[in-house]
Amino acid sequence: MRKIVLFLFFSTLVLSSKAQNMYFLTGSNFSTYDFNQQMTTTLESGTGSFYEIGFSKKLKPRNLVYNIGINLNEYNAFARSTANNYEWNTKYLGIQNALEYRIPLMNYLGLIIQGGINISSIVYGKQSINGTYYNITKQAEFSYINIDPYARLQLAFKLGDIGLMSFGYGICKSFFWMNNTAEKLTITTNQLVFGIHFNIN
Repeated sequence: MRKIVLFLFFSTLVLSSKAQNMYFLTGSNFSTYDFNQQMTTTLESGTGSFYEIGFSKKLKPRNLVYNIGINLNEYNAFARSTANNYEWNTKYLGIQNALEYRIPLMNYLGLIIQGGINISSIVYGKQSINGTYYNITKQAEFSYINIDPYARLQLAFKLGDIGLMSFGYGICKSFFWMNNTAEKLTITTNQLVFGIHFNIN
C-alpha cells in the first residue's frame, strides 16, 4: 500500500510542475454492487462521499485538457431481509487520468465533457452481518487493483481570473480484474460532482 501512495504522490508532483490549473472535486457517490453469485437478499444502493485533487494541462486543440489527480472514493451498499442485514462500507485510494473537452456556451458559462480511467486500491473495508463487523480489505472480490472507467458532464462558471466553479454528474464502473476467485464483484457508481478549478499560471 505504501508503494501505491508514493506512486500517486510523485505522479501528481511531476505533472504539477507543468500544470496550468489545479482543481478540487467533491460530491456524493451512489453505488450499486453486483455479485456474480446469487444472493438470498436484494442488494440496495448505498451512498458515500468522494474527494479528488489534481492538476490540469491544456493540449492542442486549446479546448482539450489533460487531467491527473488523486482521489478517495467511498463505495457503499446494503441488503436486508427478514432474517439477515448486510452492510458494506469501503474506501478506495486511487489515481485518475482523464481527457476533457471544454465547450464555451456564454462569456462566463461553459460545458465540460470528461472521460478517463481511475486505478485504485482499497484502504478501508468493513462488512456488517446482523451487527457483527468483518474486515474485508483482504477479500479477493474487494482487494487488489480496481479499474474504473468513467465519464462526467459538468456545467462550469467562470470566476474571473481565478478559475472555474463546476457542478455536474458522473458515472463509473469498477472492475476487480486481478480477482481470480469464483465470486466476482462489479460496482456501478453515479456521482453528483462539485468542483473548483484554479488558474496557477
